Amino acid sequence: HIDDANYTKAAVGIAISDYPTGPFAYHHSQRPHEFDSRDMTIFKDDDGVAYLIYSSQDNSELHIGPLTTDYLDGKPEMRRILGGQHREAPALFKYRGTYYMITSGCTGWAPNEALVHAADSIMGPWETMGNPCIGGNRMFRLATFFAQSTFVIPLPGIPGSYIFMADRWNPADLGDSRYVWLP
Repeated sequence: HIDDANYTKAAVGIAISDYPTGPFAYHHSQRPHEFDSRDMTIFKDDDGVAYLIYSSQDNSELHIGPLTTDYLDGKPEMRRILGGQHREAPALFKYRGTYYMITSGCTGWAPNEALVHAADSIMGPWETMGNPCIGGNRMFRLATFFAQSTFVIPLPGIPGSYIFMADRWNPADLGDSRYVWLP
């Protein structure tokens, strides 16, 4: 997500590097499918096709669409999902042929209840399954452990095991925000 001081650019920024740690060279920015785009992720499927999933329409819905084979642009195909639900921070993974996506509500920097959604096709339709958080006390679960979904990493060699990554925002000092990693 690339933006301006007024939070009105709402675009995807593309940068390229030979290494995950950089250095990165800025390539370009764009509004995918000519829509505003904010909280987003990329998901690469088993067949090598990567998808961009982003909040749009002032965060009232999510959009999902495939990327070109070089991953630098979106293809024209796009599907609107979770319309009117005001979800953001999509984090996707696939388990036994089913796609799962954890999302956050739109409450600014305040934590809120995560929801998990499932689909047989990455392009949907998506069904909301409820809060995926277990353990801890009720307040922790309802506030997603005071964090917001960011990514899900499958653990190699351990089928069905994943690490849920989340941002724990510190609105008073964003540079001092932390991360939560949960099994």
